Amino acid sequence: MKKVILIKYGELTTKKGNRNYFIKLLDDRIKKKLEGLNIEIKKDLSRMYLLVEDEDLPITLEKLQTVFGIHEYDIATLCEKSLESINETVKLLAQKESFNTFKVEVKRSDKTFPIPSMELAKDLGAVVLKNTQGKKVDVKNPELLIHVEIREKEVFIYTNTYRGLGGYPVGVQGVGLLMLSGGIDSPVAGYLAQKRGIKIEAVYFEALPHTSLEAREKVISLTRVLAKYQNEVKLHIVPFTSLQEEIYKNGKKEYTITIMRRMMYRIMEKLCEKQHACCFINGESIGQVASQTLSSLQVINAVTNYPVIRPVCCLDKLEIIEIARKIGTYDISILPYEDCCTVFVPKHPVIHPELDVCLQIEKNLNFEKLVDDIVKQTTVLKIKEEETRQYQEFL
Repeated sequence: MKKVILIKYGELTTKKGNRNYFIKLLDDRIKKKLEGLNIEIKKDLSRMYLLVEDEDLPITLEKLQTVFGIHEYDIATLCEKSLESINETVKLLAQKESFNTFKVEVKRSDKTFPIPSMELAKDLGAVVLKNTQGKKVDVKNPELLIHVEIREKEVFIYTNTYRGLGGYPVGVQGVGLLMLSGGIDSPVAGYLAQKRGIKIEAVYFEALPHTSLEAREKVISLTRVLAKYQNEVKLHIVPFTSLQEEIYKNGKKEYTITIMRRMMYRIMEKLCEKQHACCFINGESIGQVASQTLSSLQVINAVTNYPVIRPVCCLDKLEIIEIARKIGTYDISILPYEDCCTVFVPKHPVIHPELDVCLQIEKNLNFEKLVDDIVKQTTVLKIKEEETRQYQEFL
């Protein structure tokens, strides 16, 4: 008996005319993820089939858990399209499982198969009862659900179903730049953006010597976690010190964070143009801090026409932390190294900034040249998912 992993697309099946494009991207992503393994991949508009050697099965299942665009996958036994082969396979699978109640569910895509689905399910249920002891049929809430799919050339039989990450294959929506601060929220925002098909590049604003090299190392570690969902993430390290000091010296203290965010957005816009990105992404959550009130976001947003994607904007902190723990960024994010957003926070930051005040402050700043110089001096690292390199020359 051959083993095959059935991959079910879920949301991709709603794409109608674009379905082939989405499936091709998912196929490319899976091939890249499983590079080096002896796996044969077949696909159609409703399923993808991975024929896997037994020794490669555990690592294959592990890697599929980092691929967006998969709704569900199942480890199936492949058998011939004959009643004798189906009966024998169902019997053997049932004898390997531990359960008290069960149900057999048959899907007959090939209507030329002579036995109707309901009748075959009943017959296979009798096979299980005959070859096991003390088992009962439960059609509403079975402990074991045996799936039998009869397709054009083969029959797939499986019991265990695994949830995939869902969403869309990374890259289907183009490139977005993620403002990765090193805190809890922004890596979660990056993960959720990837889930919706955005290929991310990370942007880290640092203010040496006010921020530490350990803070940069933390961001590199967070980028490496996000890279496992797309193999590689470019990390843009932005030297923000000169502009941040200019803001602190020549602006109103309570407006420091607002002006700083407006400058960051200006830099992000130039980086988006340079990298041909469609949007920028951040971890802003409505009302969480002074710069994230709706009036603050409105004033900050006024400097750009690029879409600003805020995946966690309506989540509370506990919900964000739950996702951070799940994806493995939380323990990195809470390392005690400050980023540039925290080192210059005034005692009483403005909660409802006025755009006219911001414009007046910015008239006193020589920010255009500083912004251009900062973009030119930005360093780009390519962070891979399973890389051991420590980037010591940058730390």
